[in-house]
This record gives sequence, structure tokens and C-alpha cells, in this order.
Amino acid sequence: MDAVVVGAGPNGLAAAITLARAGRSVRVLERADEIGGGARSAEHTLPGFVHDTCSAVYPFGRMSPFLVEASLERHGLRWVEPPAAIAHPLDGGRVVIVTRDVDATATTLGRDRDAYRRLFAPLARSFGELIPDILAPFHVPLHLRRSIRLAWFGMHALQPATSLARRFRDDAARAVLAGAAAHSVLRLSEPISGAAALVMLGSAHHDGWPFPEGGAGRIAAALGAELRALGGTVETGHDVGALEDLPASRLALFDTSPRALDRVAGSRLPAGYRAKLRGFRYGPAVFKLDIAIEGAIPWQHPDVGLAGTVHLGGTFEEIARSETDAVAGRVSPRPFVLLAQQSLFDRTRAPEGRNAVWAYCHVPHGSTVDMTEAIMGQVERFAPGFRERVLKIARTSPHDLEAYNPNNVGGDMGGGRLDLRQLFTRPAARLDPYSTPDPRLFLCSSSTPPGGGVHGMPGWHAAHSALRRLSSS
Repeated sequence: MDAVVVGAGPNGLAAAITLARAGRSVRVLERADEIGGGARSAEHTLPGFVHDTCSAVYPFGRMSPFLVEASLERHGLRWVEPPAAIAHPLDGGRVVIVTRDVDATATTLGRDRDAYRRLFAPLARSFGELIPDILAPFHVPLHLRRSIRLAWFGMHALQPATSLARRFRDDAARAVLAGAAAHSVLRLSEPISGAAALVMLGSAHHDGWPFPEGGAGRIAAALGAELRALGGTVETGHDVGALEDLPASRLALFDTSPRALDRVAGSRLPAGYRAKLRGFRYGPAVFKLDIAIEGAIPWQHPDVGLAGTVHLGGTFEEIARSETDAVAGRVSPRPFVLLAQQSLFDRTRAPEGRNAVWAYCHVPHGSTVDMTEAIMGQVERFAPGFRERVLKIARTSPHDLEAYNPNNVGGDMGGGRLDLRQLFTRPAARLDPYSTPDPRLFLCSSSTPPGGGVHGMPGWHAAHSALRRLSSS
């Protein structure tokens, strides 16, 4: 056998599919009873309510070079795009609605409409061409136009969100920027927190933040079908505790945390590299609620119901405080909440007349604090009467997330802190970040560039690295 892949999350499956498409024999081993990792769904509250267990909305779902190449639609995957990507309600019944149309979004921002257009119109136009360079390890494109485009992006992306916010004068534009920047799970005053604002809003304008009909598990099912069609195999319920547990193969790729690679590979890796794996830094955690409700969320402003994703946190300053608290190890009394309401647009997810709601906030790494009331309070703040519609709530703590998927160390769903130190040197500083000092072992998880998200690019890049090794041996 040419390769074995440990872990059947989106990145492990992406690696296996890329290897199989190149004509290599590949087998995937997964400890859980089903494939998917962070792309799974289940009836977490009541029968008929489909909730996404981890990831829920996919800014890169239709743009990732790997997913475009995989053409999962032929395996039944169907993308749903709501009328608006993001809604950001503000106190007093106001709301900012982010759609594909930059001009339409900008016109709602009053004095900041021209500043918003200047920043996001060129980004939205070129976003599709930027994606292959954004979702990649550090490199300098050989094509001059691509280099100039990436340099423009980098010049803005390296800034803290607080610096980008100085372009705007009013709270509406600053708030929508903060909500997008908070996806970085960094302090908004940290360098590269601005990158999340650019990437999230750029992708919203370019492709509308779609999600899969029927739940996140449909992505995993389509990936599994594609791998099998290419001749690859998957074995679930197979926990790998040591390299001796692996079947004979020329190479092994790990869709695992750096700690798990250190534990499994043991003495096959030099002490210095193992120390870097152990020293890999993780960020704040997630506390998540799945909520079954009667009817729809009673938003103060009805246009919030046009969006698949809702950012709840109020002003830039409030969101910045919430994210600073999570990074500093404090629990915020008013956390920034990310909420998805997919069943408004995908009726396969809930019974008629009812809806499934997905919502989470950032909390300190490994936190044990129950954030149910804090999250519910933020929803009620912008949708009075919401509590009265709740049928059932399912809570998922950071501990639960790690138990469900060991890659979510301490409840960190992003595969490790994505700050300036770990942006490209994930998990260690190497010319090829997917390789290890052992030429037969590779890492292909979100703890390698470009980091978290269901786009398959760490697996895709790691597989190409492994193919080069196979060709040269």
C-alpha cells in the first residue's frame, strides 16, 4: 500500500482523495464510528431536528481548490445559499445585512459607505483568484499579477482589526467588521486579526456563505463516496495508539493534533521536533448550544431572517472586550455569539413550523463554565420573546468537543491558535510544514497551513507533499 491516512475528518479525506486520484493506493483509519470529524450532523435535541455538531456554515465551501476539484455535487451534495450571508443586529432595532452586493451593503452604512466600498469592492472582485494563495502555506507567486494581488491583501491582512476599524466613523460599519474579525479567535488588537475580517467579508460578498442541504454530514458522506469511487477504503472504529497499529504502507499521513502525532510516532521523531509538537499553542474554546424552537426566531428587525449566519455582540468595542476576555482566560458576561439559522432556508433540517438553531461563543481554553444563559441572553437581546419559543436545548462544552473529536484540544475547534507566530509555522518552522523529520510521516490536519475551516486544503497540500516523496523514492 502506498499510504495510510489516520483520521477521516475533511482534511484526512482530502488527503486520501488527492492521493487516490493520483493513482496511489490509500486506506483511511478513523477512531470514531463515522467519518467526518468537524463536518458531522445529528438530531441533538428532538427527532426531526438536524443540528451540525461542529462546523455549520462554509465561506470556502464552493471556492476551495480541493472542493472544486472534488466535484462533490455528483455525489449528491447540494449547496444552499441564503439571501444574505450575514446579519449583524444592533441595539435599537437596527441591522447591517451583508449580501453578495458590496454596493447594496455599503449603502446601509451611512457616512461609511464609500470607505466600505474602497476596502471591499476590489477584494470581492478578485477574491476567487486570491483563494488559492490565501489557502496555502507561505509562498511568493511567480506570476507578477498574482504577487501584486497577494501583496495588497497581505498589507491589509497583517493589520489588527482595530487598525482597519479606523477607516470607519460610525458604529454600524465598525460592528460588522468586528463580527467578521472575531472569527480569528484573537484579540482584535492583535496583528492578523484583520485578516479574518477581510477573508470573511470578502468571501461573503464573493460567494454568499453557503451550507450543505441536510446538514454538515452531507459533506462527509460525499467525500467518502468520492474516495470509494477512486478505489480508496475507510475503516471506522480503528483507534491508532502507536505506529505498530498501522498497516504496512510506504507513507502515513496524520489528520490529528500535533500532540497525537507525538504520542503515536514516539521515538521515530527527534527530540527537538517532538518538543515543538508538545509546545504547539491552542486558542480559546467554544461553548455551543443546539436549540429546537417553535416557529422562527422573533428578531426585532425582520431582515435578520434573511441571513444564514447572525453575529450577536453589538458594537466593535463590546465584541473586542468579549474576545479579549476569552484569550485572557476570563469568561465574558456578554459574549460574542455566532448563530446559524439554516433551517429557515433548508426545510430538511426541522419539522414544519419549527426550526433548528446553532449558536456558540468563545470561552477560555478548557473552560468548565456553562454559558447557556449568557448565549440565550444575547439572542433575547435582539429577539425579545425568543426564550418562549424554545422546545429543547442541547449543550456542548469544551470538554464535550474534545471528547467528541480529540483534534479539538481544550475545545479549540480551529486546530490551534492562528496568530502571527503560528500562521505559517504550523506546527513547527519547516520549509514543508506538512513533512516531519521522518520521511515517511506527514501531518495533514488543521494544525498545518492554512489552518481551520472545512475546505480540505491542509490535506490537499499534505497529499501533494507526500506525492512528491513517493515519486522520489
